[in-house]
Amino acid sequence: MASIRKRGSSWHVQVRRNGYPSLTKSFQIRGDADKWARRIEREVDLGEYKGKRDCPNHKLFSDLLERYLGTVSINKRGYDAEKWRLNSLIRSWLGHIRIDELTATDISRYRDERLNCVSEPSVLIELTLVRHCLQIAIDEWSVPIKNNPAATIRLPKPSAARTRRLEAGEIDALLLGCQRGRSTLLAPIIEFAIETGMRRGEIVNARWSDLDCDKCTLHIPITKNGSSRTIPMTDKAMQIVQGLTKADERFFPTTGNAIRLAWVRLKKRVGITDLRFHDLRHEAVSRFFEMGLSVPEVALISGHKDPRMLFRYTHLRAEDVGKKLRKS
Repeated sequence: MASIRKRGSSWHVQVRRNGYPSLTKSFQIRGDADKWARRIEREVDLGEYKGKRDCPNHKLFSDLLERYLGTVSINKRGYDAEKWRLNSLIRSWLGHIRIDELTATDISRYRDERLNCVSEPSVLIELTLVRHCLQIAIDEWSVPIKNNPAATIRLPKPSAARTRRLEAGEIDALLLGCQRGRSTLLAPIIEFAIETGMRRGEIVNARWSDLDCDKCTLHIPITKNGSSRTIPMTDKAMQIVQGLTKADERFFPTTGNAIRLAWVRLKKRVGITDLRFHDLRHEAVSRFFEMGLSVPEVALISGHKDPRMLFRYTHLRAEDVGKKLRKS
């Protein structure tokens, strides 16, 4: 008996028979799903089904996603986040479609359904994974797919570069709000982020052994782009570090997720809704430029290899530039 389930706006059909891979297909109309299920069951039972038995080409798309997760994603620095996205795809109705029946129409329908649930940038990331997984399967895994069905579909727009900076009084409100919270590390972490321009993951991994007090520098061995860097520490950054307790090998013995949750609670306490923790990095880079540092000097601190990416994090205030012009 075929299994027919409603998934989003589609009807997902699954037919199982001994000696054959699971046969699946999605339909917009329930009646079409019933007809297809009856036809496939009849062809299989009478031996008239033209599909090959146990052929690698008839694996489900979820099989490819699982292989991609275990062989490609596992080597990426963003593995944890990518694992969550891939597992979501594996469980979705798209993952239950047979490889030889997966079409651009299916992927486009998945895109449109996801856009009703999450933001365009999130869907873009998912579809990029789908596209790369299928291309790896064609190029490296000898999966007999003629063309990548995700290669031609329209992709959602990427997120626009953020221009959010701290407004007057916001940093004071955040630090005051920290005093009413449970975390004793959040306040120094916030100030440290603004002084150094370090990412959240870099901050939680900063170690005492990498700090050179004589040169006032901090070595960051593990970064997002894979290249280590050594950054100069401002006087205030050194003061923040010197005020910490050396109870652990790290400056801040916590996790990135703990910071994320504490940050969400803090914003709720102080009534700030549109500020992300990563915006503190934007703030830091912008302040570095306002101090008069050159592009290479700021890149040394931030770790950006491409100046164009660095400018995305740079949002100078027109009024501050105006003050400099009036002084000259």
